[in-house]
Amino acid sequence: MGEQHRFIADAMNEGSPQARALGLVTLEIGDAVAILRAPYRPEIVGDPETGVIAGGVVTTLLDHASGQAVHAAMSEWTSIATLDLRIDYMRPAQPGRDVLARAHCYKATRSVAFVRAVAYEDDPDDPVAAAQAAFMLDSSAGKKPGANLKPPRSKALGRGDAA
Repeated sequence: MGEQHRFIADAMNEGSPQARALGLVTLEIGDAVAILRAPYRPEIVGDPETGVIAGGVVTTLLDHASGQAVHAAMSEWTSIATLDLRIDYMRPAQPGRDVLARAHCYKATRSVAFVRAVAYEDDPDDPVAAAQAAFMLDSSAGKKPGANLKPPRSKALGRGDAA
């Protein structure tokens, strides 16, 4: 299962344009836990005066770590979707430092998985932010990946025509 979890984590990091742009990296995955890193770069700074990374970067990091923890808790791949993500910001991230996130999927039912996560630099007990999340399982209702995507518009349709 470890190889499948790693494959899913890498696909999530590369398949999401936002995660790819932020350079998210999965450091560890398995046993319902995922640890990810958002490398510090000047492009992701939210306040140039302080050099602190943007809160949206921390949000994305926590959401991705949480989703990967859900996949690490599953015995078989299933599509998932974030239902709820609550984040408590506790302090600014340290300027010039990478931010890590550790997420643990502590409960999975037939249809929903529950996750707790923290973002930090060195010690999860000194968090930048803490998150509580819920994810819908089998969000594609058993359909193949991508089946819910809207088909491309036909080029033959003119302005005002129904799609």
